[in-house]
Amino acid sequence: MADWNANQYLMFEDERTRPPRDLIAQVPLARAGRVIDLGCGPGNSTELLVARYPDAEVIGLDSSPNMLLQARERLPRCTFIQADLVSWIPPERTDLLFANASFQWLPDHEAVLRRMLQALRPGGVMAVQMPDNVNEPALALMSQVAGRGPWAGNPALATAARAPLPRPQAYYDLLKPHCSGLDIWRTIYMHVMAGPEAIVEWFKGSALRPFLCALDPAMGEAFLAAYLDEIKQHYGARIDGRVLLPFPRVFVVAVR
Repeated sequence: MADWNANQYLMFEDERTRPPRDLIAQVPLARAGRVIDLGCGPGNSTELLVARYPDAEVIGLDSSPNMLLQARERLPRCTFIQADLVSWIPPERTDLLFANASFQWLPDHEAVLRRMLQALRPGGVMAVQMPDNVNEPALALMSQVAGRGPWAGNPALATAARAPLPRPQAYYDLLKPHCSGLDIWRTIYMHVMAGPEAIVEWFKGSALRPFLCALDPAMGEAFLAAYLDEIKQHYGARIDGRVLLPFPRVFVVAVR
């Protein structure tokens, strides 16, 4: 798959940074020596960690060269490493593993979560936020559009959609045997968007990527036009002409 586009992702930086801001507020660590941002992206979540723990060694980890380039420009004093979370092992004496909207992309992410929690020292914290929105119209419509039109039958499109997350109760049962404290909650953000076109632009930076990577540029533009038509039908204008994008997310804060 093509690399992430950091500029596309940062078109909605304020909205995308709200969840990690809410997550970090619930991390029960007054001080930390080593903090690692798992799937740091362009560094917007890493910046929050630096502000919260100014004396800590803060490390950003991501698989995307483009995202890491942006993060290094943003935070030149931080260390950023290219790595795959599926195989990466937390170093010893890590106090906080922080993950904003990254684990949902991993195959068998539950096993990776458990492994990382087990690698923490006693009292260390793993704080994770994941989008839980695959049943929302904006996500479901991607697969519906992929199933019709000139691109229908493309085998890459059949696997482009992200799998649903387990229920929050499943994360509790998965992690509770390995931690001394566990907090799980689900929040629905209501993002105010300029219009249906803004919803398409939002997802071009995330969930639409696997669909567009499976198509040539001309076909991709046709796919986006068909997707926009569907979005217009499902996300109506509010009193001020804007549209609301409901965005559910699951949060987990586990203390080893």
